[in-house]
Amino acid sequence: MKKFALAAAVAALVPAAAIAQNIATVNGKPVPKARMETLIQQVTKSGQQQRSPELEAQVKDEVVRREIFMQAAEKAGIPQSSDYKAQMELARQMLLIRGLMEDFKAKNPVADAEAQAEYDKFKAANTGNEYRARHILVDKEEDAKALIAQIKGGASFEELAKKNSKDTGSAQNGGDLDFANPNNFVPEFSKAMTALQKGEMTQEPVKSQFGYHIIKLEDTRAATFPAFDDVKAQIKQRIEQQKMAEFQDGLIKKAKTDYTFSK
Repeated sequence: MKKFALAAAVAALVPAAAIAQNIATVNGKPVPKARMETLIQQVTKSGQQQRSPELEAQVKDEVVRREIFMQAAEKAGIPQSSDYKAQMELARQMLLIRGLMEDFKAKNPVADAEAQAEYDKFKAANTGNEYRARHILVDKEEDAKALIAQIKGGASFEELAKKNSKDTGSAQNGGDLDFANPNNFVPEFSKAMTALQKGEMTQEPVKSQFGYHIIKLEDTRAATFPAFDDVKAQIKQRIEQQKMAEFQDGLIKKAKTDYTFSK
């Protein structure tokens, strides 16, 4: 009698355990709780959303809706359509490639030391002073000389830059280029700019590959850099992208193929 009671109790527990693994049934088909967990992981992976009872309820609703729609799609014969099969193949390829890239990232993390070395290299290349200059860029030398004459006669450098400079990025700000390292400019521009004293303007047009410049030096300051900890995440991301590009290029170069890439 005791053996029968124990067997009955075990038999009663098995369906309950199975039910616990499902969040619902749709038309007699169970909807696994694992689907909900997978979707929650995807939603919270970016960190923009945190797991909460509200999110779980929303995801549970979505999973059950999907089951209803999937059953309807199967009933309509969608899985047998050529378009569905083609899209599934594209999805398979995408997931495989994404998995490969994620695997590479996990196995090749960027160490703090790598980021520090990159930071130090950039900082060393940008020591010295930063210069804040304005410029007016035109196509013809005679136009530049005419503008210099106007400025010497009392015309506003800023207003002439707005009206005449073909560097649209700075023209709207009166030719202001903000503080920058001289290495950021073409050599001809940099040489002329660094030869000026604060408040001075080039007396002759400065020719570069872009045209003719009139340059006015507004100010100088010692080069400033953000603290390493403030930019470490961005540096690591850039190194990670470089490693990924090298990994992809390496795979392409090693592959035996008769195909020639267009780029």
